[in-house]
Amino acid sequence: MSVFKDHKISLKNILNFIPEALLSHLSTTTKVDYYSKVLHGKKMFYLLLFCIFDNEKLSQRTLEDTFNSSGFKALFGLGEEEKIRRSSISERLSKIDFNYFKEIYEQMYGQFSELYDKTEIEKYNLIRVDSTIVSQACSRLKEGMSNNSGKKLLKFSFSFDGILPCGVEVFNEQRYSSEDMALPEVILKHIKKEEHHCNIYVMDRGLQSAKTMMNFDENSIKFIVRLKENRKFEEKESFLTAESVIKWDEWILIRDSRVQIFARSPIEGKNGKSCKVETEFRLVVIKNEKTGKEFWFLSNEFELSAKEISDYYRKRWDIEVFFRFLKQELNLTHLVSLNKNGIQVM
Repeated sequence: MSVFKDHKISLKNILNFIPEALLSHLSTTTKVDYYSKVLHGKKMFYLLLFCIFDNEKLSQRTLEDTFNSSGFKALFGLGEEEKIRRSSISERLSKIDFNYFKEIYEQMYGQFSELYDKTEIEKYNLIRVDSTIVSQACSRLKEGMSNNSGKKLLKFSFSFDGILPCGVEVFNEQRYSSEDMALPEVILKHIKKEEHHCNIYVMDRGLQSAKTMMNFDENSIKFIVRLKENRKFEEKESFLTAESVIKWDEWILIRDSRVQIFARSPIEGKNGKSCKVETEFRLVVIKNEKTGKEFWFLSNEFELSAKEISDYYRKRWDIEVFFRFLKQELNLTHLVSLNKNGIQVM
């Protein structure tokens, strides 16, 4: 069977994690096969997976040619009389229940997660959350965010545990162009799947809403976010003492404090409306000895050391590497379907 580029993983390896009985069960529970005569959910899944392994770039024409080939039919036990057209694939992608494919992935993710040992589980409780924008080939999208160039954009917002993506949302509405709208939705949906989690969610500077951070704290959602430098705050207590570790590698710790931050507009609190948020957070500021650049981190985690908070943020880079893999290896910027449902399937 096909091997995915030079990554030494074959289609057979992947299919070993996805028993046919699971696909049949999900076909029933998701109702993916209602009103479908030929392109049942299981066939669509096999077709898409096979083409990802067998082609540099997917297209609806490639999917049509592959389905109608004798090799694909022999491999997956299809009859030679089964034929489809590109238009049928396009229509099926636009209407098929994408939750079927989501359930398949979550089943696979659960199996891989069980292979983590105890120390790895603790390590992968650090969830990186970020978004990537796709603008190439999006000009023909019926629905998408607009930018100054007139192109329509799509936003893919992921939660990532350091090895595998554990959640993704596709946004095409303009209001989600702000990370203050997109990232909280991703986090809240991820938490619904893990009721008794011990996760810490790490984000870059896209999320700056004081109200969102306050809501996270009220719901016991631990987070670390890179704050914009010189954000207005009021220090309530400094954690720096004579025993504090204030230097490691090329970094100097210049602040570690309990603070209250200020919002852009008044927020309703116990004592009425105020721009100063009642919730107290932790502000850690470090400075690079060579460049003089400062990094400000805001968190509601008071048990970790300042160095640990800094190190956890640095691990956020893993999701940037993952985005590069999606775009370079899986051609995320090339859209097989211009319909949001079809995009979610892919």
